[in-house]
Amino acid sequence: MPFKMACRQILRNLSFTILRKQGLNRSVSYSRSIATVQRQKRDYLRWKTQATFVRTMFIQTQDTPNPNSLKFVPGVQVLESGTIDFPNPQSSACSPLAKLLFRIDGVKGVFFGPDFITVTKADDDLDWQLMKPDIYATIMDFFSSNLPILTDEQPSSDTAIHPDDDETVLMIKELLDTRIRPTVQEDGGDIVYMGFEDGIVKLKMQGSCTSCPSSVVTLKSGVQNMLQFYIPEVLGVEQVEDEVDDINKLEFEKLEKSLEEKAGKSPET
Repeated sequence: MPFKMACRQILRNLSFTILRKQGLNRSVSYSRSIATVQRQKRDYLRWKTQATFVRTMFIQTQDTPNPNSLKFVPGVQVLESGTIDFPNPQSSACSPLAKLLFRIDGVKGVFFGPDFITVTKADDDLDWQLMKPDIYATIMDFFSSNLPILTDEQPSSDTAIHPDDDETVLMIKELLDTRIRPTVQEDGGDIVYMGFEDGIVKLKMQGSCTSCPSSVVTLKSGVQNMLQFYIPEVLGVEQVEDEVDDINKLEFEKLEKSLEEKAGKSPET
């Protein structure tokens, strides 16, 4: 009897030991699970805060002595120091944000300060209440893109303003820089201003637009229509090709003709 009791006691103690270890393991595992969940929750909240920062950005507007200029304060740093003035679209080549603001109808000038952006509209007839939503959206979208405020890009030399440019040429260059070129550049190409003579705007296609089959359609249905809509003096658009382009085109035609002749002489099978 004492032997049986001793065996039972040993089994009981062994069972308690096993249960105690299992309970400890479950406790440790549970504690680790809690820590993992808490860490994931902190990471999610941190990500959510960053993701919704721009959407919750509160942009203040302040009047200026000039009724045609309005100051926008995004609540974040715009420039590290100093100020930069962009009096026209041609001067905004070094700033992606200024470029985007100039694409808004009615924007005449852009000015950057350390913590503010001043936008100047073209005339008194433009309503700030109609322009503000586009300006707000442009500023918020830009700061969410993490793009630099300033770059090393230089203004396009072909659309640089010259003293002898008349009003029509100035308008053509502005439209090219603000409306037409950004769209073409998104497709990997560019359009270079070559001149304006007898109502015809001369342009050169570059990049992906050079050999694009739809380049003529782009010029006629896109560029020409837009220029004529805003500038009645524009009668048409003409594509200009360099001598190298003409040579390449001629050589291609020769090669194409040679291949056709060889194909015609090949025996039928």
